[in-house]
Amino acid sequence: MKKILLGFALFLGALQTQAQENNLQLKGTVADTVAQYVYLQKFHNKMFTTIDSAKVKDGNFSFKTKVKTPDLYGLSVNTESSPLHIFLEKNPITVKLSPKKYYTTSVVEGSASQDLFEAYKKSKDVEISKFITENPKSIVSAYVLYRNWSYRLTPEQITQNIALLDKSLQSTTYVKELKELAIVLDGLSVGKKAPDFTANDPDGKPVRLYDNLKGYTLIDFWASWCGPCRRENPNIVAAYKEFHDKGFNIVAISLDKKKENWIKGIKDDNLTWTHVSDLLFWNSAVAKLYGVRAIPGNYLVDSKGVIVAKNLYGEELQSTLKRLLENKI
Repeated sequence: MKKILLGFALFLGALQTQAQENNLQLKGTVADTVAQYVYLQKFHNKMFTTIDSAKVKDGNFSFKTKVKTPDLYGLSVNTESSPLHIFLEKNPITVKLSPKKYYTTSVVEGSASQDLFEAYKKSKDVEISKFITENPKSIVSAYVLYRNWSYRLTPEQITQNIALLDKSLQSTTYVKELKELAIVLDGLSVGKKAPDFTANDPDGKPVRLYDNLKGYTLIDFWASWCGPCRRENPNIVAAYKEFHDKGFNIVAISLDKKKENWIKGIKDDNLTWTHVSDLLFWNSAVAKLYGVRAIPGNYLVDSKGVIVAKNLYGEELQSTLKRLLENKI
């Protein structure tokens, strides 16, 4: 796999240039669906927004939409589900589109960036710095650093990896947002004060974080649609039951989109603490304020809002609370 990735690096080095607007030369066929339209979607902030659609005729579709390339887009036959992730370029691209198994059986031909992306996904031992060094001009490098690595790295590591990217990628949205994220995360290290915020609870009433700081407070980011969050919730419930009377509180921020799903998730998981959300998914203002790029995620703060720990899960949350609250007593 390393040899394959290096081969793509050499090939892409001669091809990649700064993104420019071009009319797509994208055509394809659909299978395993009776859908009448294929939707072209633009990626931003871990979300896809539909920008064009094409009528399916005799199983074929095509797009000549003017978009910036090379970059990541989505192709889908249903705007309510996650699309095929496809790196489009200015040259002709052919797609065999199938929604089966979350589009994993789809085939893309004509995009060198897509070939690199597929190779990256199949590799189980990627070192992000090495990957970027081998592919410094590829938009794929900027994307995977932003999408798959930003929440795993320290602010310093994010900055170091940005520096490995070619200057042609420095003006991309991915890099701009990574630079902003590094600054935000640097201000959220243990020992620094958590930023205050106000957001609405399920009844539409504003809740201010600093009005709810008593003892130790877990600022918890989750969503009803997030499987790992729902699996972690029983651990948080257990910690709340054991330590609430000793000074442990929770303010939960949901990245849900639909209020009914948010409320149902709270009820179903028996989450009996303070909840807020602006129902803006990954555009959540509070999530951005706290540099949250993956959920579940959390910050534990003291009564003055000083961060004492980050991303505590399972037994680690229990043991940390026991240590802090026993020392307090």
